[in-house]
Amino acid sequence: MELLIITGLSGSGKSRAASILEDIGYYIVDNLPAEMMVKFADFCAASQGHYKRVALVYDVRAGEPFDLLLGTLERLKSDGVNCRMLFLDTDTPTLIARYKETRRSHPLAEEGSSIQEAAELERKMLQGVREKADIVLDTTALSVGKLRSELIALFGSERDRRGIHVDVMSFGYKHGLPMEADLVFDVRFLPNPYYVPELKRRTGLEAPVRDYVFQSEQTQEFLRKLEEMLLFLLPHYNAEGKTMLVVGIGCTGGHHRSVAIAHEISTRLQAAGFDVSESHRDISR
Repeated sequence: MELLIITGLSGSGKSRAASILEDIGYYIVDNLPAEMMVKFADFCAASQGHYKRVALVYDVRAGEPFDLLLGTLERLKSDGVNCRMLFLDTDTPTLIARYKETRRSHPLAEEGSSIQEAAELERKMLQGVREKADIVLDTTALSVGKLRSELIALFGSERDRRGIHVDVMSFGYKHGLPMEADLVFDVRFLPNPYYVPELKRRTGLEAPVRDYVFQSEQTQEFLRKLEEMLLFLLPHYNAEGKTMLVVGIGCTGGHHRSVAIAHEISTRLQAAGFDVSESHRDISR
């Protein structure tokens, strides 16, 4: 089991970091008291692999002296737990700007005190924790996408580092639009093998159907333009932190044209280095 403790200044991005880590497979627990961390680690270790990667978010909301966290961290490591601590830092002007933007109060701000005073007080309180952290990440100038890239580089698997995952899904319009699709393309304008008797009972995964669909110049032009557009879009979606993109390709029944096009686009995206899966929702209907 891998245990990561996420801590740092209020407003530095701990919640956002936790969401990103959850996307790449971490089980997240927010604000678990330090005294419960050892028992929780024992529980995870005894779970027969159910909790392989766990991240605990800990900050001033716990209302505990941070010495408790440092003592717990040492005990976890002495018990042989694979444990690291990530400290998120941000400069004070950026913290002030973030709090003003969200219109939330700083957890240490008392009546009559400013955000700056609360932030500087917290910075002093956490100085010892920062010095003991395995990793210190300054989020001052990091966009959400850049924060995601940094965390994936630090904690992601090889698949995570490949970036956005694309699922190319064929479907039939007569069965309804796929609700999970981010992008939908209608290929009912392409030549239809359904009206060719020897192809009617076949699918777009079979060579005779693909050959029939692909022999059309409009099919070839559509494939070129769709591939070009997706190769343009995917790096930008990835840079914005999108982890999953579902591309729907639809024809009337979801057996012929959409299947052939979805398979071909999947193949081309894989050849371009993207992490791609292929699915055919209505092929057996």
